[in-house]
Amino acid sequence: MAAIVVTESVTLDGVMQGPGRPDEDTRDGFRHGGWGPAYRDRVMGEVMGRGMAGTGAMLFGRRTYLDFFASWAGRTDGNPYTEKLNGTPKYVASRTLADPLPWQNSVLLAGDATATVAELKKELDRDLVVLGSGALVRSLAAAGLVDRFVLCVHPLVLGSGRRLFPDSGPLAGMRLVDCVPTGTGVLIATYEPLAAETH
Repeated sequence: MAAIVVTESVTLDGVMQGPGRPDEDTRDGFRHGGWGPAYRDRVMGEVMGRGMAGTGAMLFGRRTYLDFFASWAGRTDGNPYTEKLNGTPKYVASRTLADPLPWQNSVLLAGDATATVAELKKELDRDLVVLGSGALVRSLAAAGLVDRFVLCVHPLVLGSGRRLFPDSGPLAGMRLVDCVPTGTGVLIATYEPLAAETH
C-alpha cells in the first residue's frame, strides 16, 4: 500500500496560494503571488530533491496538474526536475478533464476523488506525492487518507489567500517527525496525522 505524502509551501498564517509566480493563482483577487522563490536555497533544494527521488507517483488536482504541465512538460533547460516530472506516473483527480491527458505518463482518476484515491493507494507500493492541489488535499485529509505532511513553512505572513487547512476543518492532531531549517528561515517540517482518539 502506498503512503500519501502531501508536500506544500505555506506561510506562517497557513496560506498556500500562488507561491511560485505572481500570475500562478489570482483567484479571489489574490495579489501576493510569487512569494516562495526568494526563500529557496541549497538546503531546500537538497531536501526536496531527496523527497522527489523517493516518489513512486504523483497525485494532482486539475488546476495544479494543468499549471505544472504548462510550466514543466516542455522545458529544455536541463533542470533535473523536468526529467523526473516527465518520467513519473501522474494521477489526476478531476470531474472535468477527459482522456487523453496532455502530459506523458498521466492517468485520469474520474469520479469521486476520495474513493478513487483510496483504491489507488491500495494498488501502489511507493509514496504517492501530492503537490499543491489544495481542494484535493483538504478532501483527502478529511477522509483520513494523508499519511504525511511535508510543510515548507516560510517566515512570512500574507494576511490573505487560500489556506491549506480551512477554518471549518475538523480537529486534527499531528506528530512532528522531522524538521530541517534552511538558511533563509524556512522550516521544512514533516508531520504524521494522529489517530482521532489520541488527541
